[in-house]
Amino acid sequence: MRDNRRLDVVDWRGVPDPKQPTSGDRDDEGLTARLGRLALRPVRAAAQAGRGALTDEAERALDGVMAGPLPEAVGRSLVEHRVVERFATEVLEARAAESAASTPAVDGERVEQLVREALENPEFERMLTEAIHSRLTTELADEITQSPAFKRVLTNVMTSPEVRRALEQQTAGLGADVAAASRKHARRADDSVEKKVRGWLRRPRTDESPVPFAGVGTRGTALATDAIIVAFIFVVGGALIGLVASLFGGLRPTWLAGLLAGVGWALAVLVYFVGFWSTVGQTPGMNLMRVRVVSASGEAPSGWRSLLRLAGLALSVILFFTGFLPALVDDRRRDLADFMAGTTVVYDPEVVES
Repeated sequence: MRDNRRLDVVDWRGVPDPKQPTSGDRDDEGLTARLGRLALRPVRAAAQAGRGALTDEAERALDGVMAGPLPEAVGRSLVEHRVVERFATEVLEARAAESAASTPAVDGERVEQLVREALENPEFERMLTEAIHSRLTTELADEITQSPAFKRVLTNVMTSPEVRRALEQQTAGLGADVAAASRKHARRADDSVEKKVRGWLRRPRTDESPVPFAGVGTRGTALATDAIIVAFIFVVGGALIGLVASLFGGLRPTWLAGLLAGVGWALAVLVYFVGFWSTVGQTPGMNLMRVRVVSASGEAPSGWRSLLRLAGLALSVILFFTGFLPALVDDRRRDLADFMAGTTVVYDPEVVES
């Protein structure tokens, strides 16, 4: 009858193999392993609990270090010794050295030629034009111009002393150009009108040198300018007087207001012309046209001569401006006012030389 019991491993000679564990040995080894694991279980639990406690203690120690002065001290040391800057410099120098070693030298003329070819390329011009006129560029420009930063910069630029100085210089230059052009055209009118009148009367000038005396064109422009200035002064002064009078009910009767206005206008004209002629020899209008009135001695006329000249000027205007006609045929271009006061009107030296 076959034995169903588990046989131990034997060799070919029927002797048990010492290298192969028998069933009894395997049972003993399994029991020993289980007993060892059961015995080590409390040890593993204690080790895990100890590792958790060690981690918590390490975290508390690290928090204490970070809350102390150590980070600030480390930061100050990094800044004082320029650690980051030195490190960055070394990295950049290393990268530059690598680039210089790996990149061949580029010919400057070749680069310039390539850039010129790119700029002259019609496709590049087309692309640039499309980019400028694109919707994105328009929206970007609108955003920039509407931004507070752009408005602040524009305000600072427009209110800067340099811009104000440039505007003042530009305005002064424009005024000087306008005045120079007016003087040039007026002087041409002096010569052309006189030449025509002398041609009609068959009294041509024998001397072809530049005439130092101002003609009707220049003097008429100066007189018109002075009239505008006097009118402005009179209007402003009359407005101020009327404003003050309105505090007390105004001027009554009406004829009195008209009389005072006429007297005021006469005084304004008298003070303006006589004052300027007798002091500096020219009114603001004459200064603009670069002419002046002089007596026989070449100096500015006296107050008495200036008053006589003003009377002659008023008479010339009252006679429908016929008092200015003698200036068209007289060799010294004198009109009725000049004949009465013994004066002449001459160009400034720089005008004659030009």
